[in-house]
Amino acid sequence: MKITNICCIGAGYVGGPTMAVIAHKCPDIKVTIVDLNAERIAAWNDENTDNLPVYEPGLDEIVLSARGRNLFFSTDVEKAIDEAQMIFISVNTPTKTYGLGKGKAADLKYIELCARQIAAVAKDDKIVVEKSTLPVRTAEAVRSILDSTGNGVKFQILSNPEFLAEGTAVEDLLQPDRVLIGGDTDAEGQAAINALVDVYANWIPKDRILTTNVWSSELSKLTANAFLAQRVSSINAMSELCEKTGADVNEVARAIGMDSRIGSKFLKSSVGFGGSCFQKDILNLVYIAKSYGLDEVADYWEQVIIMNDHQKRRFAANIVKTLYNTVSGKKITFLGWAFKKDTNDTRESAAIYVADDLLHEQANIAVFDPKVEETTIFRDLDYLATRKPEENKAGVTVFQDPYEACRDTHAIAILTEWDEFKGYDWQKIYDNMKKPAFVFDGRNVLNGKELKEIGFIFTGVGKAY
Repeated sequence: MKITNICCIGAGYVGGPTMAVIAHKCPDIKVTIVDLNAERIAAWNDENTDNLPVYEPGLDEIVLSARGRNLFFSTDVEKAIDEAQMIFISVNTPTKTYGLGKGKAADLKYIELCARQIAAVAKDDKIVVEKSTLPVRTAEAVRSILDSTGNGVKFQILSNPEFLAEGTAVEDLLQPDRVLIGGDTDAEGQAAINALVDVYANWIPKDRILTTNVWSSELSKLTANAFLAQRVSSINAMSELCEKTGADVNEVARAIGMDSRIGSKFLKSSVGFGGSCFQKDILNLVYIAKSYGLDEVADYWEQVIIMNDHQKRRFAANIVKTLYNTVSGKKITFLGWAFKKDTNDTRESAAIYVADDLLHEQANIAVFDPKVEETTIFRDLDYLATRKPEENKAGVTVFQDPYEACRDTHAIAILTEWDEFKGYDWQKIYDNMKKPAFVFDGRNVLNGKELKEIGFIFTGVGKAY
């Protein structure tokens, strides 16, 4: 089957960039991204690409190259489903906040709603592609719903997990390490797999397109994120030891990173990892392992999350301890709120939890982030439900100018590794701060020696200062 019409349900951080690149590279395929959120769709259609709902370097150019030609954004979900030969499901799969599996299992209600809508609308055979990160054997549930329609329509279910790193998503899509496609092993399943292989083969060498059974594909995504997160928690565990012993975590990371068996990636110590995938996927893995009675396996992976949570709490506690054991009534400035640079995604950002801890200590928090909007910051804090929304509003002020955010502050905490922070006039910032002036670099991006020469009391992660 040659695919000429694709629909993607979900216009978020995965669906938007992925479909934009497919449309950009496959001008003969019509790609329609649908979402019930009219405001989000309007932003994707905005003539000013600065207003795209997802910030990724290079994404605006990709969208402009195809939008209106063969890339369309719409709220008419049923029409797009009806017309498409291949339907990508790219909706949110958050960790459950209620009921069985609360705090660990993936909440699949949006996936189920998509499957039921596809089943209700489809009049001819469809290939349904799981693009969201899902627990193993979710495809079985999707298939059960789709095959129960009784209208004679046949569906093939494929797993095509994304391996994007936010901040480099466009480059990752244009030149991926690999594309993974899982499907059934029978003739119909293999035909569906080949149809998706042919889409990606428009720009990706076939030796980078891996095909597996659907279960292996689903588990591979969880495993990849678990391994990467494990490395971050491992180096962060060493960072605390480095601070006590006088070692430098950056030197330790460089030394072990040169070991070809280990490699240098994901060995950068920090205040902790965030993002939509790492924590959610590991908790998912923990839940699956426990459901099969594999308690030792579950405990092993859960420790990665425990270490990450500890690193965030430790960072906040160090601010309080260094500021004479109280931050009550003191202004603490956060530079950065996104979970990493070059994205406006804040899901599971360390900044949220450090802010929450400091608000418990009655600090007044000032926030500046070059890409994150004020409404997002308060939504993140309100979601924790640790205090009333009006209390968050009273304790946090969002600034549009970094120098104003730092004016009359007692301490600055670097929570995102935005490159622009390195180029700030730190002498000017120092002159306008309360004294003594403290900087807590949670991302190890600033030159501590230079800041100390200016007069700052400087603290990084994983190094005794």
